[in-house]
Amino acid sequence: MKYRKKPIIIEAMCYTDENLCQIMSFAGKNAVWDERTQTMYIETLEGCHIASIGDYIIRGIAGEYYPCKPDIFAATYEEVPE
Repeated sequence: MKYRKKPIIIEAMCYTDENLCQIMSFAGKNAVWDERTQTMYIETLEGCHIASIGDYIIRGIAGEYYPCKPDIFAATYEEVPE
């Protein structure tokens, strides 16, 4: 069977080397920064995932967070005018 994603609106931020504080604020307790390894971890519904520079951090419809690679994000989402 084939399926199509329902048209939903999500919130997301692109993780750059300049917005660590904004990402941490956006994801709250779901984002963990390891100073020793300079790595950001995102707690998802499926467990802990590493977020890399360039990844989008997404807040899903149930309030969950997860990182998404930029090519997948671009193929799946488009910006919604406010």
